[in-house]
Amino acid sequence: MKAWSMRAFALLLPMAAVAGVAQACLQSPLDSSKNAVKADGAVSAQAERQRSGRTQAGAISTKPSASPATQAVPAQTIAQASVPSASGSKPKVTVPPPTPLPSTAATPPAPASNAPAVTDPAASSPVKPVEKAAPAGPALRRLAAVPAGLGLDNQIFGSAGMKRDRDALIQAVDYSLDYLATDKAVDAYANYPIEGVSRDRVRRSLQRFKQLLQSKNSAQALQAAVRQEFDFYQATGTDGQGNVDFTGYFTPTYAASREATGDYRYPLYAKPGDLESWPQPHPDRIALEGKDGLKSAAGPLNGLELVWLKSRLEAFLVQVQGSARLQITDGSTMSVGYAGRTNYPYVSVGKELVNDGIFSLEELTLPLMLEHFRRNPQALSEYLPRNPRFVFFKKTDGAPPMGSIAQPVTADRSIATDKSLMPPGALTLISTQIPYANPGAVLSSRRYPKRSVNRFALDQDTGGAIKGAGRADIFLGSGPVAGDRAGLVNDAGQLYYLLLKDGLLKDGR
Repeated sequence: MKAWSMRAFALLLPMAAVAGVAQACLQSPLDSSKNAVKADGAVSAQAERQRSGRTQAGAISTKPSASPATQAVPAQTIAQASVPSASGSKPKVTVPPPTPLPSTAATPPAPASNAPAVTDPAASSPVKPVEKAAPAGPALRRLAAVPAGLGLDNQIFGSAGMKRDRDALIQAVDYSLDYLATDKAVDAYANYPIEGVSRDRVRRSLQRFKQLLQSKNSAQALQAAVRQEFDFYQATGTDGQGNVDFTGYFTPTYAASREATGDYRYPLYAKPGDLESWPQPHPDRIALEGKDGLKSAAGPLNGLELVWLKSRLEAFLVQVQGSARLQITDGSTMSVGYAGRTNYPYVSVGKELVNDGIFSLEELTLPLMLEHFRRNPQALSEYLPRNPRFVFFKKTDGAPPMGSIAQPVTADRSIATDKSLMPPGALTLISTQIPYANPGAVLSSRRYPKRSVNRFALDQDTGGAIKGAGRADIFLGSGPVAGDRAGLVNDAGQLYYLLLKDGLLKDGR
């Protein structure tokens, strides 16, 4: 599961993989100023967002109830269900169509545009796309021709104004290699349905990619080598044409107390020791904690409290994200991660608000949801119980957030996908828009401009709300800035899996 995968939108709408609670953190208000952002070698990228009128406050992405693997918070997840961008009215977002999958017999696609992405930060609060039925057919398709410009990742070497993170990417590759050496990986790949995708090929592809990372000295040199040596398998997406919806998630930090007090009243709970033997159906959320979230003493959770939070919504968002870092009132810190859950499907609070006519899908953002519940706290007792799933936690002693492959997730370099379809631990390339902090910005609308980027990443996580070949959740780290960024990721793009070409495999590379 994702580390607090702010699949914050997951909260809002059933989309992200444990699409976390990234949006669980409020973002600062954004104004309507627009600014063009330089494209980062990506395949396409203009998203023009037109502001509708209200001030937007920022978004928190969250992932829907954490699955056993991830423990981060997806930004969009919460936004759509609970806390997306905090803006009043939501501007409409126009995203360019995805690069179509090239035909194996057709001519290569036209070169990608080098035009800069134009983004209006004021209108960029996350709004989770409506979940679409997965198209029939395989989740991945090998490309006969790789789109021009694909594979230029400037962040690795710190070019184009990006912060260098080559060492972090190498470490992320090592985490995937560690996973692929386990019995769990052997089982996961035993009957993988996509021809040409095997555990050994994924492993050898990562080993070669690591060699290239260590030997190449520029984004351009790495791009050329990868394009020459690797086959590109594109995710078929939500529509069979490669259109993938991206969200973000992160690990949030909340204030908490080891004892219940007048201010700290809402617990996080340890997993009941006899959960596996509970009769079906399991008790739902109301049966476990009451409609107001304060009645657990009368039920099976009595005595299982790990810690208490100030806000009922924050406690709920931690369940959506699957993990959190806690600043304890005695000055110490604690980290908690996913331990288990009741056997119910996840229900998006955001979707419920849309269904009831409180918001339209177009205007819904995480910050807007947070503001709604802040102004109408009584509504929490109406909407939170509609998600019957209940998540339990364990102390993780400061360990980094872990993905579903039981390896740490890395900021900007780990993604969560549907592991019933996608190869776990594999090397990927994402092409979408990602917001980056601009500390020197005076206007709030310029604090997190988006860039159209290519990013090499490792598929190391999953989430309860990440379903189908058209969903991916990007882990963006821990803390407030990560939360702000995660809450703004809600864009279409493309997802590719990179595997060493057959001829090079035979050469022993």
